[in-house]
Amino acid sequence: MSDTMKAVDIKNGKGPIDALHIADVPKPKLGKSQALVKVKAFGLNRMDLLQREGKYPVPPGASKILGVEFSGTIAELSAEGGGKEGFKEGDEVFGLAYGGAYAEYIAVSTHMLVRKPKELTWEQCAGIPETWITATQAMYLVGNYAAGKSILWHAAASSVSIAGIQLSKADGASAVYATARQDAKCNFAVKELGATGAFNTTTQDWADEVLKATDGKGVDIIVDFIGASYFQNNLKAVAKDGVIVNLGFMGGTQVPEGTDISAFIMKRCTFVGSSLRSRDEDYQGKLRDQLVEHALPKFKDGSFKLFIEKVLPWEQIQDAHRLMEENKTKGKVICTIS
Repeated sequence: MSDTMKAVDIKNGKGPIDALHIADVPKPKLGKSQALVKVKAFGLNRMDLLQREGKYPVPPGASKILGVEFSGTIAELSAEGGGKEGFKEGDEVFGLAYGGAYAEYIAVSTHMLVRKPKELTWEQCAGIPETWITATQAMYLVGNYAAGKSILWHAAASSVSIAGIQLSKADGASAVYATARQDAKCNFAVKELGATGAFNTTTQDWADEVLKATDGKGVDIIVDFIGASYFQNNLKAVAKDGVIVNLGFMGGTQVPEGTDISAFIMKRCTFVGSSLRSRDEDYQGKLRDQLVEHALPKFKDGSFKLFIEKVLPWEQIQDAHRLMEENKTKGKVICTIS
């Protein structure tokens, strides 16, 4: 086998969309308990856009190549073999990595691989790991979700919320609410995903609508990707002893002057930030196991829906990033490597 491979590279290490191009790079060397996977498809995530612009720190020791989720076949295993799953060369898998998925080959811990079910396509599998694991983490580990609680997912048509709304419904939430900036996305959340209600944040006072829908109580858990611009309304919409889980800053990081934080004491609520990529392998591995036990059977029988907005050949990586930046997608953007 050759020592080089093709991968998506960023001219000068960071830059605009047109800095993305496919180049020859060294093939990754296998570390302890790792597999070299020949990539068939990879999923795009918002952090890829930030990393491309130099605004997202890559975890220490991780590949500088973009991309954290992929599907493909095992080409090689390190000396320790196939781990507790007993993987072999030629096995069809998908998984989560700290980086390196926009490439012909990726070196990844065998603990972070999942066997590809025959019921799912390569493209579907490449879009599962980051989003479904992030939703699971936000709900259970960070938000302390339990059946009977109510939950609100912002950015309803984002892939994490598409996963989260379905997980919440399947696991006995008393009510599942969502917000989005377009009516079409609100309708999608209710009709396609089964949310109890969805509110348009551009045309409605969404926090008031949440309070109306909950008889003034508010919701137990809010999962937020927006940050500063929703901070005040999150405090208004959260219930007593509720948790606001912040996963992103699409609405900025500077809270407006005059923000009232009294809810922290009046409601005894918690505001907690989280990220998946900076977590160690044990933590990520536990989430991977939870995904396999709880979600995988539902992917196989079709009760959990996987939404793919567009599949593009990886030669069109610039178009794929452009599509993500437009914020019009409902579901994943996936690239395939022929």
